[in-house]
Amino acid sequence: MRDPLRARMLRVLAGLLVGLLVLAGCVQPAPVPGAAPAAPPSTEVVELRITWYDDGNEGEILRELLDRFEANNPDIRVTIDTVPYSSGILQTLPVQLEAGEGPDMARVTQFGILARHFLDLRPYLSNPAYWEENFGPFLNWMQAEPGGNAIPGFMTQLTVTGPFINRTLFEQAGVPVPSDTSDQVTWEEWAAATRQVADATGTFAMAMDRSGHRLAGPAVSMGATFFDEEGHPRVVDDAGFRAMAEYMVQWHADGTMIPEVWVGTAGSYQAANEPFINGQLVFYMSGSWQVGQFNRLIGDAFDWEAVPNPCGPAACTGMPGGAGLVAIGTTRHPQEVARVMEYLTQEEVLAEFYARTLFIPGHLGLAAKGVDFAADLPQALTSLNVFAGEVGKLAPLAYDLQAYRYNTILFNAIRDRLTQVFTGELTLDEALQRMQDDIDAGIAATQQ
Repeated sequence: MRDPLRARMLRVLAGLLVGLLVLAGCVQPAPVPGAAPAAPPSTEVVELRITWYDDGNEGEILRELLDRFEANNPDIRVTIDTVPYSSGILQTLPVQLEAGEGPDMARVTQFGILARHFLDLRPYLSNPAYWEENFGPFLNWMQAEPGGNAIPGFMTQLTVTGPFINRTLFEQAGVPVPSDTSDQVTWEEWAAATRQVADATGTFAMAMDRSGHRLAGPAVSMGATFFDEEGHPRVVDDAGFRAMAEYMVQWHADGTMIPEVWVGTAGSYQAANEPFINGQLVFYMSGSWQVGQFNRLIGDAFDWEAVPNPCGPAACTGMPGGAGLVAIGTTRHPQEVARVMEYLTQEEVLAEFYARTLFIPGHLGLAAKGVDFAADLPQALTSLNVFAGEVGKLAPLAYDLQAYRYNTILFNAIRDRLTQVFTGELTLDEALQRMQDDIDAGIAATQQ
């Protein structure tokens, strides 16, 4: 009898041992204090893509930051697809979004017209209040509907439009820099001074990026109102807008403005940074996003710097703006996108990004604390301080234009029709009417 009893006991013990082994395989080890967050218990790696453009070195810095993220989050891999701003961001990306084939995230500037394609990250964020506190005013630019409270992304930089000068050319020509003695230099005074310098040095006097946004600040300074009493954009009989348009027509006709920037390009947006970098341009109307590129590509080859925005009878204003990294609504991985966004918006991470890119912070907390910019050149630090000072001078209408949902339609109509005046295809009167027709038709098309 003892042998059968012993056999039963062995079978029971064997069963208990198997059970303990199964249970042991189900128990997860306790986390080690201070260790990086563990990846979810899955062998699948989520691949995310960002459509990105560069003004300077910001893509390189973003890659370094994401490499650190991936080291602590091995279940996520982020690929940065860097494209040209004009063809990739302004032209191709909207087509991809309309077709539902967009990336997981994208760096964009046309918030209003693209906002309906953005993902609201709010349900996936651990602390939406942090975003509201630090990005609140700029989140208003990203809403698909007035009064919305979506959190689609964050500002990679806050920008302010304004001019740069080549001080070395002024010194070679023996012409005083107008802003050295006055903080309210008019557009006419700048045009006269830069023509003198250009004539003496064999260079070009002025250039402005081929952009309705770039022209908007000067137009507001000249007294443009842009909207009628009902809040609809109206330029056809806007006296202030016409005054600035007449300057642009005159300066392209007499050679003050480089013709190739607006006239010699078949595309949409066109910058004039190359002739400025090459020392062939006296005065360049662009914006704060150029500082990082000029710091890297010009260095101390000549004395360059930002100067305050020229004045008109109504104001001395540029335009606010900027680029934001936003989540795209068609992503299949909203939770992972939110994890990437929360990492990039940590104060210490974002402070490093702004410092190394020389971008004006689009984060209110960091703007209040100040950023220790990684620039040794006095030209770069001077320019950043000038642009920071311009923020307080921006006209209320400039903010309204930037927040206006259909501002891309408005700015593109201005850009394209004004170019036709420069080429002789239209008179200014004809162009103003066609601008208005384009604006009305473009807005109507969005509401069908």
